[in-house]
Formats: sequence, C-alpha cells, structure tokens
Amino acid sequence: MSGARPPAIILVRPQLGANIGATARAMLNFGLTELRLVAPRDGWPNPDAGPSASGADEVLASAQVFGTVTDAVADLTLVYATTLRHRALTRPVATPHGAARAMRAEAGRGGAAYCGVLFGPERSGLETEDLAVAHAILTIPVNPSFGSLNLAQAVLLTAYEWFRTADATPDVVMDNYDGPAANVELERLIAALEIELTAANYYAIPGRSDVARLTLRNLITRPGFSEHEVRTLRGVVRALASRRISR
Repeated sequence: MSGARPPAIILVRPQLGANIGATARAMLNFGLTELRLVAPRDGWPNPDAGPSASGADEVLASAQVFGTVTDAVADLTLVYATTLRHRALTRPVATPHGAARAMRAEAGRGGAAYCGVLFGPERSGLETEDLAVAHAILTIPVNPSFGSLNLAQAVLLTAYEWFRTADATPDVVMDNYDGPAANVELERLIAALEIELTAANYYAIPGRSDVARLTLRNLITRPGFSEHEVRTLRGVVRALASRRISR
C-alpha cells in the first residue's frame, strides 16, 4: 500500500494566492504534489503564492488550472468533497482518516485508479453542484462550538492522514472488481440518460427538473460502477433509444 498513488488536491475557486501557497506547503509536508485549481479568482500564476509556500515551489510549478470542477476530476475514479453541510445529497461521509484508508485501497488497485479531494472557496465552501460531482463527503470533526478551519489547515489534516496510513490495509476487498470508472465515463452515461429522458418528456413536469437531475446523478455516481458496468449501462440506454426511435 505504501506505493499507492497520492491523491490530487483540488482547490475550487480559491480566492487568495497566499492560501494556495500555504496549501502547497501543507501538501508537500506529507508527500502530496499534485495541485489542481478550478477557476482561481485572481488567475494563475499568482505572485502571492510563492512566499507562503515556504519552498514548496515544485507543487506550485506543476499546478494545473481547470475551468470547471467536472473537468478537474474527469480522470479520477474516487473523489471526496470536503464540507460540513451535506445538503440534499446522499453520499457516504468519512473522516480524513477513513477517507485516507479508502483512497489507499482504491489507489492500490493500480491501473486507472486515481483519487482526489475537493476543497471549496475560503468564504463559502463548495456549492451543491460541486458536491454532486464527488463520490463521497469528507468531514473533519471539530469543536462544535468553534469550527473555523482555514483552507490550508483542512488540506494539512487530510494530507497528514494520507501520510500516516501508508501501511494500512483495506478493511474490505472486493473480488473481480477493478475499481470505479473515471468520472468522465460517468458523465458520459449521465449525458446519454439526460438526452433520452428529455426526449421522453421526463423533465416536463413543472418543478421536477432540477431535483430529478440531482437524484439521477446521485444514483449514477454513488455505487462505484466499474468501467465495464458503465459501458454496459450505456449500451442499455442505446438499445432502449433505438427501440423508441424505430417505433
């Protein structure tokens, strides 16, 4: 397990360059080097990031920038989203320790298995639309009377748990399972379903559209379908669509 690929740290709409630098510092302390930025408020590169990185320049130099959360997680097979509020989503909820063990088990499968953790903007945190892209929720237990963690602190705790579970073994191993499909494959399945459901007027009922779409996304992203299973489901959608068109 110690050779498992470390997760990507994904900052969604980060606001301050100094916080990005402090995040890089926290990451490198515990061996994480892949930083992804989604629509940083002040653009990238940011001159304020370097000083607060305190030497973690390699993390900043290799940071990737994406326009959307969906693009940032497209190649990942297990994504955690950090939040204190679960909102309307049905997702497994883990502590940093539990998430670290799950990510190590996932990364240890090899092949395309690759994990990531989403962190939201400093002031507001992740939106429901951001959380919907993730497979699970990561919540850091804090003093209920004072739950004020800054961005770099949250990343530090998550990275630390990854680091200290290097020799952990998974609690459950599933036979004949090569790990969840990459997010991009799930998005293609959701898009195919959306096309057919729209054609069938499924979303035509007033007030149903947004809730139904979110529920559909829950149903597709929660189980951890393998790539083969996703291809099978897309084949089912195509078969049903062909039957509808041929009538």
